[in-house]
Amino acid sequence: MEDLTFEQAMKRLEEIVSWLEAGDVPLDQSMTLFEEGTKLSAYLSKLLDTAEQKVTMITGQNGTESEVPFDTEEGE
Repeated sequence: MEDLTFEQAMKRLEEIVSWLEAGDVPLDQSMTLFEEGTKLSAYLSKLLDTAEQKVTMITGQNGTESEVPFDTEEGE
């Protein structure tokens, strides 16, 4: 799963959700798909957490640029 891009993992998760919502999949296959979907969800969450940590704001302080962590609470 580590070799999937965010977009690929999201597309696969959407496919799994569609199949499970349709209800046409046998129970044993549904369980397998559910497990895969759970793993994909955790993987996507990890990717988003990593991306959030990398987001920075460039601010001008005393005429110089510096990176500061992105404050997710700002503006709420």
